[in-house]
Amino acid sequence: MELAIFPLVNSSTLTEITKPKRLLSLDVFRGMTIALMILVNTPGSWAHVYPPLLHAKWHGATPTDMVFPFFLFIVGVSLYLSFVKFDHQLSSESSKKILKRAALIFLIGLALAWFPFTRSIERLRIMGVLQRIAVAYGIAAFVCLSVNIKNLWKVGLAILLAYWGVMFLFGGADPYSLENNLARRFDLAVFGENHVWKGFGIPFDPEGLLSTFPAVVTVIFGYYVGWMIKNALDKHRLIKHLLLIGVSCIFIGLAWDIYFPINKAIWTSSYVIYTGGIACCVLGILIELIDVRNRTKWTKPFQVFGLNPLIIFVLSGLIVKVMLFIIKWPVAEDETRNAYSWLFNDVFAQVFPNNLKLASLLFALAMVAFCWAFGYVLYRKKIVIKV
Repeated sequence: MELAIFPLVNSSTLTEITKPKRLLSLDVFRGMTIALMILVNTPGSWAHVYPPLLHAKWHGATPTDMVFPFFLFIVGVSLYLSFVKFDHQLSSESSKKILKRAALIFLIGLALAWFPFTRSIERLRIMGVLQRIAVAYGIAAFVCLSVNIKNLWKVGLAILLAYWGVMFLFGGADPYSLENNLARRFDLAVFGENHVWKGFGIPFDPEGLLSTFPAVVTVIFGYYVGWMIKNALDKHRLIKHLLLIGVSCIFIGLAWDIYFPINKAIWTSSYVIYTGGIACCVLGILIELIDVRNRTKWTKPFQVFGLNPLIIFVLSGLIVKVMLFIIKWPVAEDETRNAYSWLFNDVFAQVFPNNLKLASLLFALAMVAFCWAFGYVLYRKKIVIKV
């Protein structure tokens, strides 16, 4: 079985991977996003996270809150570029491909959540990062292949307005709060309290089902940008359009924030527009630097990450799970210690004993480096693992 979050290329040879027809800037953007995702997800200690790597506590957005929407935006761009072979039409063949890929990514995410398979399935979290990617990709793919490209923005806007409407009308006196938001109550009704995340102190899933619908629009946004890229006759004009769209969306998102706050946890409509605008600007700048000015010397590490994104991301999660739940030893009666806490406290915290946040950052960087080394082996051996 071939596995990948993002469609890559049919051949696994490095010569074909690096053909000029590939948009190197997109590969680098993908690799940068995967690297940042690992960096954010694996601090040495959640009690001492390096401040720039923290999410916004609720409303608002930090640079860390850009990572996941960038991820989905790139899924959308890649979706357009990879579905050329289906002439961007919905057919039995393209439908099977969409369903297969979505199902595989969802099941991989579910298996990763359950690993090392000691937890009761009655308390298994159903949704998660990969599960959201799977659902958002699947819905967006069917929408994008069913709707004329010129009307996609209308569908996306309709979804965002509808989400705003239901969140406001059915959210009570404080519709966008952690406790009262409709997304939380919807997920509790569908999955039950035992199957949602509790990291906010109460049962609430930031990758829940209802809030995945506006995330679908993030993928659609990327799909439309993929169309722009594929049909651009002039890269300079393409870059100007991407920057114009990007800056416009940033301002629209900030204006919408007044009425529907920018919020990653409930993936608000303003958050979709705002982060989509920033993603457009980042991709436009990368196209200018890499594909137009040919400044590529610094891109190699990110090409490694971008070549096998799924397997590298899953590896990072597996390493954490193994260190937390499998490699552990007794230190006192009825007390054990795991490899994760030992590595942070006895190794990295000793490097910066007076600055545990910096030690936590060093731990995260070490995890990124280890995952890159694994990806580099695959890169050198010309191995591409994809769905």
